[in-house]
Amino acid sequence: MKPQLLVGAASSGSGKTTFTLGLLRALKNRSLKAQPFKCGPDYIDTKYHLLAAGEESVNLDLFLSSESHIRNLYAKYGSDADVCITEGVMGLYDGYDGMKGSSAKLAELLGIPVVLILNAKSMAYSAAPVLFGYKHFNKNINIAGVVFNRVSSETHYAYLQQACKDTGVECLGYIPNKKELEVPSRHLGLSIDNSFCMDDFANRAAEIIEEFVDLDRLLKISNMPFCLPDKSEQDELDIRGDIKIAVAYDNAFNFIYRENLAQLKRLGKVVFFSPLDDAKLPSADLVYLPGGYPELYLDKLTENKTMLRSIKAFAENGGNLLAECGGMMYLSKVIVGMDGNPYSMVGVFDQEATMQDMKLTLGYRTFTYNGIENIRGHEFHYSRINDPQMDSISDVSIYNAKGLRTKTNLFRYKNTIAGYTHLYWGELDLMNLWNHKC
Repeated sequence: MKPQLLVGAASSGSGKTTFTLGLLRALKNRSLKAQPFKCGPDYIDTKYHLLAAGEESVNLDLFLSSESHIRNLYAKYGSDADVCITEGVMGLYDGYDGMKGSSAKLAELLGIPVVLILNAKSMAYSAAPVLFGYKHFNKNINIAGVVFNRVSSETHYAYLQQACKDTGVECLGYIPNKKELEVPSRHLGLSIDNSFCMDDFANRAAEIIEEFVDLDRLLKISNMPFCLPDKSEQDELDIRGDIKIAVAYDNAFNFIYRENLAQLKRLGKVVFFSPLDDAKLPSADLVYLPGGYPELYLDKLTENKTMLRSIKAFAENGGNLLAECGGMMYLSKVIVGMDGNPYSMVGVFDQEATMQDMKLTLGYRTFTYNGIENIRGHEFHYSRINDPQMDSISDVSIYNAKGLRTKTNLFRYKNTIAGYTHLYWGELDLMNLWNHKC
């Protein structure tokens, strides 16, 4: 038995992240080990979770992976925790196709209750029909209680409590409408302001939750049996290979799914390196350049000439190299920054990546490559490639979650594979990407 819940909301911007971070820090302050999870492909919320809980978060995504894989991840990473907290994505029922892939579908799959965060800034007793709808819309979803956000006064809260009483939804408390409880805007929708102190924010949010939310009651109503991981499956996963894998990880490159990294560690020995600070690549059979923020460190990346030459030589010599989004931009000949200036990069691909005239491209992706079917990933970027090197574009059709073909390309030069898609290979043998001739 252990408390388990999913933090859901009626819509994005309701306060899920603020509540989740405060809850995680409050549990940590109580000396409880809280294992955070994130519904969906978001890299940034998982970083927030780590800062607030002191435990690395895990993405649970029903488009990127199978239901059995999700159950195994939840059991594996949650087994040693005192509490399991899953932050939802968007509105509770918002998925890539109706309810598919939604927070509600994840809660249903895992059999965990939902604590609903409802933005009450411009709402009083009208919360009643909203709560009634969420309580009765889907009998498979257990709305265990509600926490109201942006409550202006005790009088305001009294109306909301009456709405809960009249609809039979338990009221667990509220978060007052305070400016200091707003997470600042993210750089390009992704990154927090460097001047923002997440530790102070988590502590303040935890104080608010301890004062205004009945945390003891929340833990009691979410206490339920926890399914332990299957030992035979875990033993199989623990088998280690013997290849050497170099993973870029620094302020410029750091978008890595936890289970992707776990899979790499099963393939062999993983070492980390920094394209910003290290002089050259470590010895490796496989190099992974994940996404991140190269556009914020263009001066430093272009000045590290020995690293640029080292990566270029690795690619020219036929080394296995996988690059995603920011990593793919880094392999281009130049990146044009937000200042409009070009910065020389590795030059594996004779093309220009640019941050000019930024336009958001996002969504799930799926494709078949090198005989491997149903490779899945997610795309989120504001940059684009000008005049891509045509002879490096693989003859691969990449589709969105609706099955419609996208304009996304997959690039190939010798054994370098690159593209905008952040791949998920928690259920995939990554080395099959290079095992056969295309």
